[in-house]
Amino acid sequence: MGYKHTYWIFRIIRALAWLIFPKFKLSGAENLPNEPCIIVGNHSQANGPVAAELYTPVSHYTWCIGEMMNWNEVAPYAFQDFWSGKPKAIRWFYKILSYIITPISVVTFNNARTIPVYHDARLITTFRQSVEKLQEGSSIVIFPEHYDEHNNIVHDFQDKFVDLARFYYKKTGKELCFVPLYIAPRLSLMTYGKPIRFRADAPIADERHRICDALMDGITEIAVSLPEHTVVPYPNIAKKDYPKNLPLKDYTHEKTTS
Repeated sequence: MGYKHTYWIFRIIRALAWLIFPKFKLSGAENLPNEPCIIVGNHSQANGPVAAELYTPVSHYTWCIGEMMNWNEVAPYAFQDFWSGKPKAIRWFYKILSYIITPISVVTFNNARTIPVYHDARLITTFRQSVEKLQEGSSIVIFPEHYDEHNNIVHDFQDKFVDLARFYYKKTGKELCFVPLYIAPRLSLMTYGKPIRFRADAPIADERHRICDALMDGITEIAVSLPEHTVVPYPNIAKKDYPKNLPLKDYTHEKTTS
């Protein structure tokens, strides 16, 4: 992409991230299949992508919002997606910050093992590049949450990423696995759950629904099985509003009675 001359800057940024962010331990890595797969995690603000870059134990590429890789698009996207919910009195600060992070974002995401994602016709390029990396033996890491809350652990998933398995099947005749990943920064822990295999003979709309539900349930089940901790949510909200994970029995009761 023309950014290879900035790779040494990326190495410094990567080293700083390793120093600043939690040192994650891995659990459940035995659930990763002995084949390329799609790893799907909770975003946990910046923690998810950073943890994926530094600690994923298999060869991988991470889906990255394309706007965060393009100089002219970083600031408006970052402000809208990360900080537009901040109190009006301090939004000016975050508007400035969105421009400050632009060179860091462009250098980082164009040198890391990323695949740009867009929500328009360019998405076909995302799928094509992803299938190529899968065929080369690398897995794909995706953080598909958006702002609709699913429960106290995870927000609802945008579901079009499931189509990647359909493209891969058409190219190779193989049905991919999706592996849930729960990232708990307050426990310094990344936990992989049981894989869910794509069914090529099912309607894609049904598969989007089934796989997203299974992944969100898998992430939730991991979270509530862990010791009590504060969940770092997808939205950039005040820390006092961060939720707690619930004991498994309480969560089961909540699902049953709601």
